Amino acid sequence: MKSLLQNTALKQQILNRITEQGILPLFYHADPERSLKIVEILFRAGCQTIEYTNRGPDAFENFSYLHKQIQTLCPGLSLGIGTVKTAGEARAFISAGADFVICPVVNSDVANECGDANVLWIPGCLTPTEVFEAEKHQASFVKIFPAQVVGAGYIGAIRELFPQMQFMPTGGVEISRENLNAWFTEGVSAVGMGSKLISKEMLNGQDLNILHDRAVEALKLVAEVRNSPRWAQVRA
Repeated sequence: MKSLLQNTALKQQILNRITEQGILPLFYHADPERSLKIVEILFRAGCQTIEYTNRGPDAFENFSYLHKQIQTLCPGLSLGIGTVKTAGEARAFISAGADFVICPVVNSDVANECGDANVLWIPGCLTPTEVFEAEKHQASFVKIFPAQVVGAGYIGAIRELFPQMQFMPTGGVEISRENLNAWFTEGVSAVGMGSKLISKEMLNGQDLNILHDRAVEALKLVAEVRNSPRWAQVRA
């Protein structure tokens, strides 16, 4: 079992990996082999951290399978679990090897479970009150969801209230220079990408080489946006 110090260092390492990558791919598929193929392609495209979502009855078994397989197929990959709403779910997925836990809401029971295990907890927020509650529960990184409802300017408007918090909009973020530039120049640390990156067609039979190309493009665009003078000014 890892020591508390080792877990703390790993938690920070995973947080850094998400923010350095700039995008967090997220998906669920009922077929474990298809899920593994998607993870392998994202990894080959350059993704070092991925969120598998708890959105189906097979999510736990699939996640456990993925965690075992990636040890040899995708060495060094950080695999987290999303859409966790209860302490029991958090406990189960952490025991199955989840590197981080993402929630759609601020749930103190889940926060405590992750805190006890010293595992990175990323709650979902929308309002300043929810960000404040997340901060009270020791969160340093929050998901803004559904991001398309509030828009990029909303992040810039609330970010000054929480100077120590990092933000990741999820929902509606697109693979385009214009859209990514809008989010990152408002000061987000990363963006979550679900169906805009991994479409239903890709999940259910389309040639997955398209996914590889889309992931490479997304990573490239984020890197280019972050190299802009405006990004440097925002992060200063």
